[in-house]
Amino acid sequence: MLRRLALTAAASAAVLSAALPGASAAAVPIPLPSLQDMIPVTDAPRGPQDRLTVTTAGTGNRAANGTYELRCGPAGGTHPDARSACDRLDELARQGDPFAPVPQNRMCTHQHGGPATARITGTWDGQRVDASFNQGNGCEIARWRDMEPVLPSVRS
Repeated sequence: MLRRLALTAAASAAVLSAALPGASAAAVPIPLPSLQDMIPVTDAPRGPQDRLTVTTAGTGNRAANGTYELRCGPAGGTHPDARSACDRLDELARQGDPFAPVPQNRMCTHQHGGPATARITGTWDGQRVDASFNQGNGCEIARWRDMEPVLPSVRS
């Protein structure tokens, strides 16, 4: 793979030299990626402190109600879809705190999504987690749906 990259860089320098009269390959440095940049990162270990307990009730699906352990990096525990749950948490973490509550000053639609409740406790990314979820208004319903599949779907 390194040989192919070197040839690509040399070919790029030749094209640039031909396109810009007076330019030479020596005058145009072309950075090559390091070996570390070429190694794909897949499910890097997060550390032993990244362990969550997910407890759900009133979801309308008896199989989804209960308490599950979720470990990520590598995905594991008793969560029914640990891999997808870990991937979703990683995706949400890139946008901010996945466990943040709905801001108190946010305007939310007055609707009730049902009796489902959930609590997630433990540690994630080195931070303590103690988050509660419900279906009490439009904002809470959206927050729950954002957290799927960490939390089970309660859509009918």
